[in-house]
Amino acid sequence: MTDASNTAGDLTLAIDAMGGDAGAQPVVEGVAFAVSKGLKAKFLIFGDAGELEPLLAQSAARKYVDIRHTDKIVAMTDKPSHVIRRGRDTSMWAAMSAVRDGEAQAVVSGGNTGALMALARLQLRMIEGVDRPAITALWPTMRGRTVVLDVGANVEADANQLVQCAIMGEAFYRALMHVERPSVGLLNVGAEDLKGHELIRAAARVLREADPDMEFKGFVEGNDISKGTVDVVVTDGFSGNVALKSAEGAARLVGSWVKEALTGTINAKFGALFMAPGLRKLKDRIDPSSNNGGFFLGVNGVVVKSHGGADARGVASAVNMAASLARRPFRDEVAATVKSVMQRQEKFTKPDAIAPAAKAAAL
Repeated sequence: MTDASNTAGDLTLAIDAMGGDAGAQPVVEGVAFAVSKGLKAKFLIFGDAGELEPLLAQSAARKYVDIRHTDKIVAMTDKPSHVIRRGRDTSMWAAMSAVRDGEAQAVVSGGNTGALMALARLQLRMIEGVDRPAITALWPTMRGRTVVLDVGANVEADANQLVQCAIMGEAFYRALMHVERPSVGLLNVGAEDLKGHELIRAAARVLREADPDMEFKGFVEGNDISKGTVDVVVTDGFSGNVALKSAEGAARLVGSWVKEALTGTINAKFGALFMAPGLRKLKDRIDPSSNNGGFFLGVNGVVVKSHGGADARGVASAVNMAASLARRPFRDEVAATVKSVMQRQEKFTKPDAIAPAAKAAAL
């Protein structure tokens, strides 16, 4: 292990270097890219020292990095229960432990999502009053960016959990985007009050009646996400993940069509030269790497999930998100808001009130 320079300031980020699809190289390059763009932080990078040392040897970020050797990695096929029982010597476990022990203020990993979630819950614990974590995604829209959650942590969600996601998403958006009163909507099959199953209608009633401080706009549809109709879109992890992957696929499809159109003929190539600045801007806006990084809301710590196949720019995006959120404590706000909302609408939190809604939704 080597000592990182004190010139990096008081922020320390723990990086799981071994979890991504392409190994440590894009992770190291992503850290270096973030530093080159002005990020001031110290990095604890966990993984195989024999692989990490050569990658960092010529990097300008080397003076900000401590390499922490670990013998094993969490594979994408590993079950979370297996990692909890036998994963203490993995890079993911060690990186999470650095946050738990106060060595680092945030952790970034491109590894197994289920295992990362399980370790976050085990080592960092949940925010008081929050039942389950949720994964957020930053979505490029016509108005800027929209936060969508949950995008994969929980396949199903009851009314209470949707309400908690709305509260957490609102606090997350306020911390990240510096908007005092973000607007919030529940994803549904229509904007009318009678649309959708009983669970989502129950969540809407709680938000309307019990959280007067929230700018709740009711139901939104799938096309409202890209429009930027609201700042925060709340849904269950199944629908959110399908929507996210569909949007990423559409962005890559459009990108390939644009490239094909601009390189198909000599005239098109000449035209592309004149349009180069605008095309670069377009590429940055639709490239999923520019918005890489899913934040785990609900746990007592800053945990950012990078896409397993992210390139250096994508990793840098996730690292920058972790740094930004680590400097903005908002978990106390989430805990206080969840408690007050549930107290004001206790009837929606009791099992005998939720059970009929769940039963109706299953019919």
